[in-house]
Amino acid sequence: MAASGTGIYWRLSNLYFWFFAAFGVLMPYWALYLEDQGFRYIEIALLMATLQGTKIIAPNLWGWLGDRTGRRLRLIRFGALVAVLCFSFTLLRPGFWGLMLVMLSFSFFWNAVLPLFEVITLHNLGSDSRRYGRVRLWGSIGFILSVAGFGAALDHMAVSIMPWLVLPLFAGLLMATLQIHDEPSTRRQPHHGSVAAILKRPEVWSFFILNFMLQASHGPYYTFFSIHLEQLGYAKISTGALWALGVLAEVGLFLVMHRLLSAYPMRVIMLCAATLTALRWLVIAEFSQFLWILLGAQLLHAASYAALHAASVHYIRVQFGEGHQGQGQALYSGLTYGAGGAFGAWISGVLVEWESTVAAFYGGAGFMLVGVAAAWLWMRPAPQRAYAGQ
Repeated sequence: MAASGTGIYWRLSNLYFWFFAAFGVLMPYWALYLEDQGFRYIEIALLMATLQGTKIIAPNLWGWLGDRTGRRLRLIRFGALVAVLCFSFTLLRPGFWGLMLVMLSFSFFWNAVLPLFEVITLHNLGSDSRRYGRVRLWGSIGFILSVAGFGAALDHMAVSIMPWLVLPLFAGLLMATLQIHDEPSTRRQPHHGSVAAILKRPEVWSFFILNFMLQASHGPYYTFFSIHLEQLGYAKISTGALWALGVLAEVGLFLVMHRLLSAYPMRVIMLCAATLTALRWLVIAEFSQFLWILLGAQLLHAASYAALHAASVHYIRVQFGEGHQGQGQALYSGLTYGAGGAFGAWISGVLVEWESTVAAFYGGAGFMLVGVAAAWLWMRPAPQRAYAGQ
């Protein structure tokens, strides 16, 4: 690692833990909270899309500021603090438009944290960047603990108290930002080529198409999977366990991801993982009533999230270079998790309102197959090996 000792490893891991612990409550259960508050499915989809939609603008602004000033850690702390303050207004139960404003403001600052922190993490890992998965897996552990714990708790508590349960997790995230001191303090270094020139490369824009479709395909999952299971008669503790199983599979893959990145071409990893993702949505659409089949579908989360995300973070590092790291990670967050996630959440709401949650998951499979086709046609095999020499 660029930073000495195991101390920085645990400080980096701690922030991922709290960030995804909060994520592990919001994404699986926030839709259930909104349903409990009496919102229609299309309103739920729009509110959930807000969490993703701010990623279109926010990470690019924060990434530009981070590259420009070199003060990424200060921006992370500021974003975490304001996010906590904004989210506290959910306690007032402000109605649809009021809640839309609260979620817009909260997520704008919350979405500042992760893309900036990815740059800090990769900087501190230095030449050992393939070990990113070992740090990132603590985010998955935080997700597992919160999704399983809250699932069990909500079988015995009213869903309406959820904002009170989420706030301590955001406070933990804020405290985690205060424990990190090894910030890269350099300003933007000289580089070759502009961001616009990088984006014109076929291997780059096809990469973004693949990931846009990947996140669009996750729209039904993040917005309606819990409701889908509730309609099939699953208890909330079972729902939480199924979410946790998916992330447990993710943890397992993160542990060996550095070996896969060294052993296989990036294009092969992405195409295989994306194809398995399309299969996963088809299985959830057709066979969710069979628990043993659903368990297998959840294990495919290792492909649909862990493999594609870890590969993508490193791919951005290679394609954008050191001079555009912040903007590269921000574009990845904004164009894929932001635009793709918001589009997928909205479309899934339309499909559920029009037909059913089953139709939404079929739509997700269709989106993923479009992404696979784009990557197959235009994503070049280079770089052949991921970071073997880094």
